[in-house]
Amino acid sequence: MCEDKLESVWLSKNLKLYRGTDPINPFDSNNEDKFYKNDISHEIKKDDDSPIDSVDFKKIVKNESLKFINNRFDNIVVLVGAGASVTNNEFKKDENGIARTGVTVAKIADEVLKELSNESYLLDKNTIDVFKLDEIANKSKYSDNILNGDELNDEFNLENFLSNILAYEKFVPEEDKEKFNNTKNAILDIIIKATSYNYDSNTFNHVKFLNVLSKLTKPENKLNLVTTNYDTLLEDAAESMKWTVFDGFSFSQTPQFDSTMFDWNLVKEVPNVKTNENIYKTNVVNLLKIHGSLTWERSESGKNIIRHNKNSVRNPIMVFPSSNKYAQSYQEPYFDLFNKFQNLLHKPNTLLITTGFSFADNHIARMIISAIQTNDGLSTLITDLKIESQNSNWQELEKAMDNYYNIAFLKATLNDDLSDYLGGPMDDN
Repeated sequence: MCEDKLESVWLSKNLKLYRGTDPINPFDSNNEDKFYKNDISHEIKKDDDSPIDSVDFKKIVKNESLKFINNRFDNIVVLVGAGASVTNNEFKKDENGIARTGVTVAKIADEVLKELSNESYLLDKNTIDVFKLDEIANKSKYSDNILNGDELNDEFNLENFLSNILAYEKFVPEEDKEKFNNTKNAILDIIIKATSYNYDSNTFNHVKFLNVLSKLTKPENKLNLVTTNYDTLLEDAAESMKWTVFDGFSFSQTPQFDSTMFDWNLVKEVPNVKTNENIYKTNVVNLLKIHGSLTWERSESGKNIIRHNKNSVRNPIMVFPSSNKYAQSYQEPYFDLFNKFQNLLHKPNTLLITTGFSFADNHIARMIISAIQTNDGLSTLITDLKIESQNSNWQELEKAMDNYYNIAFLKATLNDDLSDYLGGPMDDN
């Protein structure tokens, strides 16, 4: 086994940690994981020269993670991507077709194929005529063959497919328009249902993660959560903890979007002290949902954006996965949210943590890379299920790390062991 076959667990400029089986006998059934530092010639050993185990290795990784984040940053920003909502790769849903757990975009694509396997779809209790997925792919010139047997082939990409559908919309023949619109609406409905899961503490680790983050945040500075996800897992978890969330909506009976809300905080005067000193309310967070939310909807007049209970929203405001996400980011309310995110990244003494974000969204990735290159006070910890990628943005981040920008990569997911790596004291090795 060669070095590039090792599994990367921690990557920084000065230290790289890997795990893998014995390179001499990689197919030995009794072969246990070995752990390496910087390259395959440096196996990590105990003081008595015996091999370390996985528990020892996790302690080493945790200590490196804590050393990276424990600088008492003035400003903490956490970017939560689609991968943070993924708990397994099995699509589980209730009797109404609503997902009960998070799955990958590829699994959502499989669900679209399944639901469009017939020429009808149940939308809002009405049966509508739709094209089968392979039919609409052929008509829109996306591909004349998206199937490998009964399954989608490896080349099918839901984001690219939706981009193609939206571009084709202008050229749909008159006789196909109604059925095309039905098909497009059915696909969007499937995506909405696939991301409408509720928070369940037995399934998701968001409460644990938020508690870890709260220990890193100074009382006078709000934690900033930024997410590309439509789901309500973050706000549901925060509500279960009785946290206060500034999500860009007014504190009113009918919450309306007002981006200036992010600039406010909650304070009270110190009792019985004749000074101007204030006490900041703890566990107050900003939540920027930069791709919209299942709970947002335009008012009947179209002038305002209202936040409702998600079960009462018919037409949620969401940036659906397609290549025109960049153009949509300049529309209301996304422009204000992106502008706020960009400003946060350029503040001094800032820690950015990403979880479940692949850096494939170019409009977001380029914003982050630009901030890393121009803000000397920005430290970036990138966490994901895998921390090596052929994605060009990801590779640019690896080069920036090698050029001594303050970047590190950690193999961990929100619903697995990320909170364990970032929380608590240093472990003795």
